Amino acid sequence: MSKEQNACRFRTSIGGQALIEGILMRGPEKQAIVVRSPEGLVHRVEELKLIRDKYPVLGLPVIRGAVTFVSSMVNGVKALMFSADYFPDDESVKPGKLDLWLEKHVPAEKLQRVILWVAVLLSLGMTVGLFILLPTFLAGLADPYLSSAAVHNLIEGVVKVAIFMGYMILISRQKDVARVFQYHGAEHKTIFCYEAGLELTVENARLQPMHHPRCGTSFLFVVIIVSILFSSVAFSYVAWRSVWVRLLVHLALLIPVVGVTYEFNRWVGRHDNLLTRVLSAPGMWMQNFTTNEPDDDMLEVAIESLKLVLPEQQGKDAW
Repeated sequence: MSKEQNACRFRTSIGGQALIEGILMRGPEKQAIVVRSPEGLVHRVEELKLIRDKYPVLGLPVIRGAVTFVSSMVNGVKALMFSADYFPDDESVKPGKLDLWLEKHVPAEKLQRVILWVAVLLSLGMTVGLFILLPTFLAGLADPYLSSAAVHNLIEGVVKVAIFMGYMILISRQKDVARVFQYHGAEHKTIFCYEAGLELTVENARLQPMHHPRCGTSFLFVVIIVSILFSSVAFSYVAWRSVWVRLLVHLALLIPVVGVTYEFNRWVGRHDNLLTRVLSAPGMWMQNFTTNEPDDDMLEVAIESLKLVLPEQQGKDAW
């Protein structure tokens, strides 16, 4: 694609998430899940109810980033649970006593809500534990030998990036996850096809790039970099040798870090020049571990889910 074509290219706010044999697409008005089940394609379309419509303050810059992150996590877990329901469990695995008790005493709808929030809390807990608590603890082991907060921040930053890369490489080697990452690639290709103004066909989508600047992988990588920068400033004014102080500071910085990263991704997504390409390059490179080349059936699922969230008013989804 030429620079002239790329400069005139439409940029959409529509985004997606890969599921188990399916894709979640989210547009400006509704979201759609399309799953390729053993019986065929399954569709689920919902009107979006944004909390910032009820509380406008939550739509302000920086704040909206944290709100969108939590909302995306909740919707993503719900979509994963929905897609998983269409694939049979291993019949050789018998339900445990807790499973049987819950099925007997807790209504199915209430149980599903409980499972959803437990899954969300576990996801948040794992994220905080893996990328905040663990790096803080490991970097703290070197504190007796350090005399500078700057050196400590550098060590902690290196540990964070190493853990993130190690985690991505590890999960990318799992067979089931690799297939989900193929759907991730299909999602990107389909969005690129739409942004290029091409007809949404498997043939056109197949030719598109797999790495998108607004990808969640890039977002998480930038979150780590922004957190390192924020921590470097914050630890210049606090007792950086105290593990508990460092943990509290990291937790306090979560909302501004996620918020600033969200605004950065919006800016990069809207512009294509030398500066934005350089700034987005590390996150784009990380997508080598989370996107795989999809097959035509996966592209068909992605195209179907994208069509279901296209707004009636043309251009309403402009980024």
